[in-house]
Amino acid sequence: MQGFAGFMWLLSIALILFSGFALIDAATRREDAYRAADKKTKPFWLIILGIAFVVNLIFNILSFLPIIGLIATIVYMVDVRPALRGMSGGGRSSRRGSSSDGPYGPYNGGR
Repeated sequence: MQGFAGFMWLLSIALILFSGFALIDAATRREDAYRAADKKTKPFWLIILGIAFVVNLIFNILSFLPIIGLIATIVYMVDVRPALRGMSGGGRSSRRGSSSDGPYGPYNGGR
C-alpha cells in the first residue's frame, strides 16, 4: 500500500508541475496572438489554467476535479499552445528570419 501512495504522490506532483508550466506559458504569450489564432482570450486561459492549478494543489488526485483540470491543461498544451507558437514565430526553427522576410525568402527591395 505504501508503494501505491508514493506513486499517487508522484503523480500529483507531476500534475501540479504540468498545470503550473501551462499557466506560466499562457501568461508569457502575447494577447494578440490569442486573437490571431482564434483561441478564446488570454484572460480566459489564465483563469481556466489558474483554477486547474489551484484545484491540483488542493484536491486529491483521486477526485474528479483534478481530472477536469488535467483535461483543460491538455487542451491548452495540445491545441492552443502550438497555435500561439505558430502566430508568434516561436517554432524551433534553426533559421531566424527578419521582419522583411516573405513566404519565398528575404525581400531585398527588387535588387
